[in-house]
Amino acid sequence: MIYPTAQPYGTGTLEVGQGHRLYWETCGNPDGKPAVVLHGGPGSGAPASWRRFFDPELYRVVLFDQRGCGRSTPHAGDDVTALDHNTTQHLIADMELLRQHLGIERWLLFGASWGSTLGLAYAVQHPERVSELVLWAVVTTRAYEIEWLTRTMGHVHPHEHAELLAALPEQWRGENIPAAFNALVRSTDPDVHGPAAEAWCAWEDRLDTLSGPVERADRFADPRFRLGFTRLVTHYFANHGFLPDQGIVGRLDRIADIPATLLRGRLDIAAPLSAAVDVANRLPRAELHIVEADAHGAGDDTARRLVAALEAAAQRPPR
Repeated sequence: MIYPTAQPYGTGTLEVGQGHRLYWETCGNPDGKPAVVLHGGPGSGAPASWRRFFDPELYRVVLFDQRGCGRSTPHAGDDVTALDHNTTQHLIADMELLRQHLGIERWLLFGASWGSTLGLAYAVQHPERVSELVLWAVVTTRAYEIEWLTRTMGHVHPHEHAELLAALPEQWRGENIPAAFNALVRSTDPDVHGPAAEAWCAWEDRLDTLSGPVERADRFADPRFRLGFTRLVTHYFANHGFLPDQGIVGRLDRIADIPATLLRGRLDIAAPLSAAVDVANRLPRAELHIVEADAHGAGDDTARRLVAALEAAAQRPPR
């Protein structure tokens, strides 16, 4: 079952350096099993709805907005300097500062999409701080995955892909597409960054709509969110998550003894399924669920499996 939305019992902001402050909140049982929620995007912000996957009597759930988005400051929708000192290594360091600030020894990592990349990157760097992994819409943000997202899917949606490229100067259309968009959305001129952000988010909506008319995400209707999201996601995707190509999959032996539940929808076309399979094949204690009817979001079957994985993890003896 999906649990009622637990209200935070603690909130705060944490100074993490270089002018960044992170918003964080805790909900559930203060004495429960610690878990941290890693949101997607990059740039989506921590969704309150994700609290509902956790039994509030069993878990102490930590949510935070990653640098540049949500309630953290500066916000990329307001200030392009939010992209400064904003890489995966900075986010990993932020997680460690937050863990120490909250007095947590080890926590379960719960993340989706970009959050699964961040979770895996954190885990291979700090395996001693991870009790379990529960990750869905699993991706690793490698170069071939970004190529898939920005070019390969153009063969599936050629008309919308042509519209995406049309938002770029002609000389940039054969280059790194996220980098080209990032150059535009870094502009302080609304006549430059506005159309670029709209074009990028329209492509995101196209990939999230499996068939029929494109379903527009409500969140992209907010100009501030739309600009901040596009600035952050293209910043990270242009640099392949600021990770070496083997930065995650080449180091998975470091977390070989950590229980992991991985989920991917069969209909998730935002990234190749092979990325999740590659991770699962390298983790002896991983259980990969390919959810046949689900796409990138958490449909009913994915949600049921996530809740079951979290309930099982809560009963697992500490390592």
